[in-house]
Amino acid sequence: MPSSSPSLSSSPSPVSSWDEPEGLAARGTLIVLAGRGEHGGVYERFGRRLAFDAYRVRALGDASADPSVLDEAAKLLADESLPGPKVLVGSDTGARYAARLAAEQPAGVDALILAGLPTGPWTSGGWESEVEARTACPTHQGRLTNDPLFRRGALDEPPVLPELRLDLAGVPVLALHGTDDTVSPLDRALSAYEGHSGVQVVTFNGGRHDVLNDALHRTAAATVVLFLERLRLSPELPAIAEGLV
Repeated sequence: MPSSSPSLSSSPSPVSSWDEPEGLAARGTLIVLAGRGEHGGVYERFGRRLAFDAYRVRALGDASADPSVLDEAAKLLADESLPGPKVLVGSDTGARYAARLAAEQPAGVDALILAGLPTGPWTSGGWESEVEARTACPTHQGRLTNDPLFRRGALDEPPVLPELRLDLAGVPVLALHGTDDTVSPLDRALSAYEGHSGVQVVTFNGGRHDVLNDALHRTAAATVVLFLERLRLSPELPAIAEGLV
């Protein structure tokens, strides 16, 4: 069984970890960069689900607030004990930093998964409107509300948005975005992806900003698994399943 709770490293930026079930060979490694106000443990549900499918997941914090996150991510990419393919997953500003890391250090990055790509500033008007904009999932709303490590109001701060240089990354990209994302409206996100080849965009009807932790989190995780399985075979091959997303 994969670990049911995250383990923390002694590195400057803590790493939350979920591993494949005992007896199964790991099928790859996902390195998650969290968004504004978040820490790696926020992605426990996502990490556990992907671990059940035999993918190792390592989740880090908010790179916009803690630069050591990018150093730790680079170490994980270089760690030969972690199986490939290695995929950088970023949510919110983490998506921008994942793309930047892949552009600056392409060695070791086999693909990118970008969720809720931010496109500019947003003002919530308070915690209630912030948590509603983040997710429609009541379980995750409760998780954020009661999490002492989560930093409320982070979405209201002017975001640091690294340039989206996907052309320099040169790897397959899966972009996930909610149609009802008020923090980063869908049309602006689609405009940001225009002109970048190799980007597969999947939208979630009614989805809000935290796509990986939204009410449709099971569908998002399944979409990620389909992408990963195709990546393992060859991203040049036809899609494994048609008409599902």
